Amino acid sequence: MKRSAGFTLIEVLVALLIFGLIATAAAQVSSQYIASYERIRDKTLAAWLAENRINEIRLQSSLPATSSAASDQEFGPYRWQVITRVTATADANIRRVEVSVGRYRDESSDPDSVHSLAAFVGAK
Repeated sequence: MKRSAGFTLIEVLVALLIFGLIATAAAQVSSQYIASYERIRDKTLAAWLAENRINEIRLQSSLPATSSAASDQEFGPYRWQVITRVTATADANIRRVEVSVGRYRDESSDPDSVHSLAAFVGAK
């Protein structure tokens, strides 16, 4: 009697198991890639907002007064909170400026902190 050629049930199950493991690993890698992309995108946009705010202060004609202020801005497709803190230094002609940027997610009331930047501004 001649045996017919083909795969046994065990061989098919082993092949499906291997395929399932590879598919699971590929899904995890792609998920990590997407999360990394989103984190880098948010960090880049927040850094631009912080740099823009510090440059706005540097372009003012007078030395900024010590203060703290928060504002909401639309930048890119997202809504951001920009907090600016100006503090005095030992030198009366220099101020320390710290800008913290957070992104609002899904209409939540509290933004997630994304980036902060500090600089020194001197009198002209």
